[in-house]
Amino acid sequence: MITLYGIPNCDTMKKARKWLDQNKIDYRFHDYKKLGVPEKQLKQWVKQLGWETLLNKRGTTWRKLDEAVKETVNQKSAIQIMLDNPSIIKRPVLDANGKISVGFSEQDYKADLL
Repeated sequence: MITLYGIPNCDTMKKARKWLDQNKIDYRFHDYKKLGVPEKQLKQWVKQLGWETLLNKRGTTWRKLDEAVKETVNQKSAIQIMLDNPSIIKRPVLDANGKISVGFSEQDYKADLL
C-alpha cells in the first residue's frame, strides 16, 4: 500500500500526485493538515529519517515560531512541534510499503515505484 502524506494546495504535492496519477500508481492521500499525523507514525519517520529531514525550517510555519523555541529545538521538541503544526512537516512524505521518502524527485519515484 502506498500512502502520500501532505497538504493538497502545496505545489510539490501537486507535482507528486500528478506523477503518480500519470503513471497509474494507486495510492492513498493523507491530508495531514486536516487529519494530522499519528504520533506513532511520526516517531517512526523520525527514527528512519531523522527529525532534521522532516522539519521544514524554510516555511512560514517555522518563521512564526517563537525564537526561543527555534533556538532550542531537539528531537523531542521537534516531534511535538510537528504534531502541533503538521504543515511544518516537509512534503510530500511517501510511504511505499514501509519505505519512507520526503520530497518529490521524479528519478526517485521512478526507482522506488516503477
